[in-house]
Amino acid sequence: MLSKSQISFIKSLHQKKYRNANGLFIIEGIKTLTEFLKSDYILQSIYFTPAYAKAIAALKLGTNINLFELSDAVLEKISTLQTPQGVLAVVEIPNTRAIDPQTLKSKFSLVLDNVQDPGNLGTIIRTADWFGIQHIICSENTVEAYNPKTVQSTMGSLCRVNISYTSLTDFLAHTSLPVFGALLEGENIYKVNWGNEGLILLGNEGHGISHELIKKINIPVTIPRIGQTESLNVAVSAAIFCSELGRMKF
Repeated sequence: MLSKSQISFIKSLHQKKYRNANGLFIIEGIKTLTEFLKSDYILQSIYFTPAYAKAIAALKLGTNINLFELSDAVLEKISTLQTPQGVLAVVEIPNTRAIDPQTLKSKFSLVLDNVQDPGNLGTIIRTADWFGIQHIICSENTVEAYNPKTVQSTMGSLCRVNISYTSLTDFLAHTSLPVFGALLEGENIYKVNWGNEGLILLGNEGHGISHELIKKINIPVTIPRIGQTESLNVAVSAAIFCSELGRMKF
């Protein structure tokens, strides 16, 4: 059984300021838990209902992870979901590391400018994982990767994709990699000569790539429009770019 203070603490992690203050975030669901147990992330505690007791017992858990069996009602209190999945874990946020430019060589990485919707970011992370893209570099004003909606949208992919936050103005000013920018006016994505490395820059849901960063783009790229809609969702655009890059490997 959890005390009121324990329940209050876990619920506080629903908010960014408390996640940052404590260096902790929440994951939910047995599948996501299994993925994180195979990663370098450090799990502090796991909370589960009786229905998942056997599944938890079958997992290979470290001796430092605290286990708590809870009633459905108590788990519902600490869950971030409208329909809790019976398993919740508290995970340590890894230490922030400076981006090593060498790790971006000879591959493609995504760069996100002021993406605000947590679901979009989560879908982009999951898509990047599917296509083997290992790095996503985010502007400092992009939504937090440990937002519960983002984490849930990644379906466990967060533990396999490296997410960095930095000043994109400085980052792009000092990179030697070609910068491909997703713009309405640019070269047809299906005719671009991609080479073997580069940065794919995608912009904000409503305003696109900021004017300051457009200046850093070496190769503007557009997804040809056949219908009448004015724009594509940023997560959909990211998927099309990733798919086109993945096509070169087959």
